[in-house]
Amino acid sequence: MAGKAGRAGDGPRLEDQLCFAVYQAGHAFTRLYRQVLAELGLTYPQYLVMLVLWERDGLSVKALGERLMLDSGTLTPLLKRLESAGLVTRRRSREDERQVVLLLTEQGDALRAKGRCVPGEMAAAIGDASPADGALLAQLGRLRAALLAAAEGD
Repeated sequence: MAGKAGRAGDGPRLEDQLCFAVYQAGHAFTRLYRQVLAELGLTYPQYLVMLVLWERDGLSVKALGERLMLDSGTLTPLLKRLESAGLVTRRRSREDERQVVLLLTEQGDALRAKGRCVPGEMAAAIGDASPADGALLAQLGRLRAALLAAAEGD
């Protein structure tokens, strides 16, 4: 049956799969972000953490994980590296000692100014493919919500 594997019409084609197109686009984003974020000294996941903390400093690790859809096994080493770099500190909450709160350091807050250029650099690189009106972003949000609902059995 090895001879049949490559024949057209035998089954789904990789190029026709939406999941593969999204996967490829994700890799392309990550590759470009790697270049753009090098000046900030951040990886893409670290940049996402910093974006959230620049929006709302003092967030709990749990809330951050929920916002980024990351589990603690992924988030903990990421936060340790950001802390080692002097960008964030982790402290036990005064209200609830079970919770760890993330705080930007002075250095982490100062990085915000450099980080403001990142969206513009990404938009310039994307060029005509950039969804200026937000339609693609909204469509991807609906896709994500539908996939999560299906995965959770809703």
